[in-house]
Amino acid sequence: MASPATEFVQVNGGRLACSVRGTGPVVLYAHGLFCSRAVDRQRGLVDFSPVAEAGCRLVAYDARGHGESGCGRHSGAFGWPALADDLLALADHFSPGEPVSAIGLSMGTGTALHAALKRPERFRKLVLTAPPTAWDTRAAQVQVYRKLAAVAASGKVALLEKALAMAPVPPIFANIPRPSPLAAVALQTLPLVLAGAAASDLPAPAALRGIRQPTLVLGWDTDPAHPVSTSATLAGLLPGAELRVARDIAEIATWGEQAAAYLGGG
Repeated sequence: MASPATEFVQVNGGRLACSVRGTGPVVLYAHGLFCSRAVDRQRGLVDFSPVAEAGCRLVAYDARGHGESGCGRHSGAFGWPALADDLLALADHFSPGEPVSAIGLSMGTGTALHAALKRPERFRKLVLTAPPTAWDTRAAQVQVYRKLAAVAASGKVALLEKALAMAPVPPIFANIPRPSPLAAVALQTLPLVLAGAAASDLPAPAALRGIRQPTLVLGWDTDPAHPVSTSATLAGLLPGAELRVARDIAEIATWGEQAAAYLGGG
């Protein structure tokens, strides 16, 4: 299937690159850290295009500082609450009169949750995939981001790649090539993006109990950066949420169809 044309949308002082596929109620897709529309296509881990074939208008976009999208000049521009403001601006642009649904992956899940709490009336349904480590389990990941930010700030690409190569690979991804952050984020922007991730967390559990939208939580196994414990906690906190956990790559590959069936028509 050919890739849709890129559309640039001005939001919150930046320019976000978007691709639109299908017709119907709008579904916004927010990718993970170090990813982009191009990286997602190249990696081929999850394909959400079936959502556009299920009576929805799927809007995939490159997050601030990723892919073809512009960026801010301080780490706060890359924190999940700020990224949530970008998602909300896209919701207002593509669907000013009707609520949207949102699909988030890792960082995108954090983005979607912060957005849903800021303006709950803008959302119909949520699909939260690969929820990242959060709350009490997040400290170790924060330290990883801070160390990588310091290496990236040195400007030494070889040193950065060596540091990334030393990171353990989750068993579920043992046979999947790991993309370099530089495939989606420019070296000069990477320290800010990492600092933003280090300063971010999912919303507080007490706040999450107030999210009333129907929600599908899709987690994957054996990854400390995206532990099943976060997915299970989210599903327990969000009223009426449904949890499914993928145990291998083949199951992750079905997430597009699962999201399409869940959102079907919005």
